[in-house]
Amino acid sequence: MEKQVAQCRALMDALNVDALLLRTRSNFAWLTDGQDNHIELELTTGVADIVVLHDRVLVITTEIEASRIQEEELKDRPVELVSVKWTEGVEPTLQTLLKGKKVASDVPFGDARVVSNELSSIRRRLGERQVSQYKALCLDAAQVLEGVAKRIQQGQSEFAIGAQLMSGLAERGCTPHVILVATDERIFRYRHPIPTAKQLDKYAMMVVCARRHGLIANVTRFVHFGKLDDNLQENREKCAYIDVRMNAATRPGKRVSDVFQTAIDAYREVGYPDDWRFLHQGGPTAYASREYLASLETNEVIQTNEVYAWNPAIRGIKSEDTILVEQDANTFLTHTGDWEYLTVTHDGVKYERPDILIR
Repeated sequence: MEKQVAQCRALMDALNVDALLLRTRSNFAWLTDGQDNHIELELTTGVADIVVLHDRVLVITTEIEASRIQEEELKDRPVELVSVKWTEGVEPTLQTLLKGKKVASDVPFGDARVVSNELSSIRRRLGERQVSQYKALCLDAAQVLEGVAKRIQQGQSEFAIGAQLMSGLAERGCTPHVILVATDERIFRYRHPIPTAKQLDKYAMMVVCARRHGLIANVTRFVHFGKLDDNLQENREKCAYIDVRMNAATRPGKRVSDVFQTAIDAYREVGYPDDWRFLHQGGPTAYASREYLASLETNEVIQTNEVYAWNPAIRGIKSEDTILVEQDANTFLTHTGDWEYLTVTHDGVKYERPDILIR
């Protein structure tokens, strides 16, 4: 936490502000080394707000939440808890604390300067503890997804498959951030298919974005009952090739726009020059499923200890894993080693990419 507070104060100095207000769940988790301030799963903001000043760090919450936040989320952390009456809420206290100060905030708040992009840029380069948390999270998320993929049965509804994914994640202390399930023709029709009552016949796609310690793991897998048709057999190899090209290009010092151009070139090479337009191609991840969506206009330079999740897709198939950019090579954090893989060789390096599991 000491490092993050120092980074906040450096940002404050650069912006010439007196206080930094952090209200989102993502930034609470980042600043506190992975703690949680949420009650409602669907809200991006939490029930405890952080105010970073030049001489102290305050956490403002209501008396309903104060004891749990203090004892379970802020124990041994160098912060001052401010508890207010729930009938009044935190807004009046924040207004009083910040009155007359130049303020920056991660969400709109009065006249405060919104610095969500600046905070995203800082937080997505992970420290040693965060990398350790991410590795464990990604392995858990992938194991849950692959375990469900090996157990699902023909005739199950997409709702039932999604329920298994959510249950498995919850058992490992993860919060589902995104759960997508599609079966059969829905895979070919929709790139972001939420679960429905449709029953599985032969082919299933499952997508998980799982949150723990504020970090989010992103992973997709496919299952097919029976032999693949020739088109799907071919497309799975083409998609794996695009995936490898993108992940191989994601190296320190390269620009994100270069990776995106690599993707466009690879789509063209495999005979699907326009399919990249039908789904975003991913981008850096960490405390959001995508900290931003990459494009040809994205000029950010890739750095070590950043994490990326690319998701190239062509007709009926997608590839998605979470990778850590390290100095010598990238590590696929959602690779379990307990799946069926395609081997793709690029520039003399062999990559194992998830195949469609045939059952």
